[in-house]
Amino acid sequence: MPPRPEFRPAAVHAELGSDLFDVVAAAEFPRHELRYRNLAWAARVGLDTLDEAEWIAHFGRFEPLPGSFEAPLALRYHGHQFRTYNPELGDGRGFLFAQMHDLADNRLLDFGTKGSGTTPWSRGGDGRLTLKGGVREVLATSMLEALGVNTSKSFSLIETGEQLTRGDEPSPTRSAVLVRLSHSHIRIGSFQRLSFLQDTAGLQRLLDHSIRHYMPEVWNDDLAARATGFLAEVTARVARTGGQWMAAGFVHGVLNTDNINISGESFDYGPWRFLPTNDPEFTAAYFDETGLYAYGRQPETLLWNLARLAGCLLAFADKPSLEAALAPFWGMMQTSFVATIIRRLGLQSQSLQRDAELARALHSFLFESQAPFEQTMFDWFGGLASEARATSGPNAAHYDHPSFAAVRVALQGYTANPALPVGHRYFTRATPATLLIDEVEALWAPIAENDDWSKFNAKLADIAELAEATGNAPAGA
Repeated sequence: MPPRPEFRPAAVHAELGSDLFDVVAAAEFPRHELRYRNLAWAARVGLDTLDEAEWIAHFGRFEPLPGSFEAPLALRYHGHQFRTYNPELGDGRGFLFAQMHDLADNRLLDFGTKGSGTTPWSRGGDGRLTLKGGVREVLATSMLEALGVNTSKSFSLIETGEQLTRGDEPSPTRSAVLVRLSHSHIRIGSFQRLSFLQDTAGLQRLLDHSIRHYMPEVWNDDLAARATGFLAEVTARVARTGGQWMAAGFVHGVLNTDNINISGESFDYGPWRFLPTNDPEFTAAYFDETGLYAYGRQPETLLWNLARLAGCLLAFADKPSLEAALAPFWGMMQTSFVATIIRRLGLQSQSLQRDAELARALHSFLFESQAPFEQTMFDWFGGLASEARATSGPNAAHYDHPSFAAVRVALQGYTANPALPVGHRYFTRATPATLLIDEVEALWAPIAENDDWSKFNAKLADIAELAEATGNAPAGA
């Protein structure tokens, strides 16, 4: 069946002009085997009526969705990679396939790809994605959404029947094409490219396009005020996501400026990790030898990246005004971190001061005791009302650590958030859904060895139960 009548396609990126993208064609793959489709988000955009053959036609062969782009667009951008400027970037193994509106809130959404073939920006690469890389991204986005993090959504994963050679995993290895759903694929690096080229007219066109379609509430007829308002809004969105990462114990791994979206969404998952325990020096990428993108340095890195965006906007506004737009970052990130911790504990928020005291006490306990990060959040969901469950579970000995006394004091007076399902069956189990690196490898092994997807599917079902239990299941689907 075709898309539902409610499906609302768009093609607004084309308004920017051809200097911002290259029209490309998708690779022709020898095989198309559907491995994952996000039915919840398919319903939310009106594509849940597609049968398997139609799904593969659109998200494996990239036949155009009605009303959107006639051909895919490989986006052009630059970026700082580990703080070294690289003007040779751009979509090298992906493209913007289609745009549409979220039927729940009317926001503009993008379908972007990973592994869809070579483009003018492939830089000698094969434009492909390993199946393992696709599996890892599906898992990462599912878990982050379940933990309340503002993330892109993995929409489709199709195995494509090629054998790829890679230096960081056993080769030859299987291939796949991933489609992700995001609120924009405009990056800090998109602005950097135009600034580098000294294309002030193009830079203003991108600025105005971004405001008009993604944050119309900050529009101002004065250009300088428009630029500073835009920077302030992007700063707020990125700070919010950064706080959510820290509360989720998540390490992105590669926080280059081309991986920071103006929507603030977390996206483009390569060597990501979840913390086993609270370790500020924990890194996700084996090639991050200096720990630049370690867990504890993520906030600093996000602000550094935002400062690069501010540098691009000097074409329109003065430095003091742009610095003022960046200044609230630390406070906003802390507020996001605190709010996410309170929600992760399933509690009714009190004052910002009290909430912050609890969040600090809990984070300090996790560092000093090295208690398992996710187990602790799970144990104390519902606050002191869950004490009997917490102190009889597998993590009980950690709560004898002296640093937990401050957590216990800070929890006094908190009640469960009535909007969250504190009594959900998920909390009758002994251990939470987790996604540590050893688990990911254990999920991949039967796929690689026997084409056995049962553990992968079981993990996704487990994560879906976590999302339902914590009130983070997709709304409006």
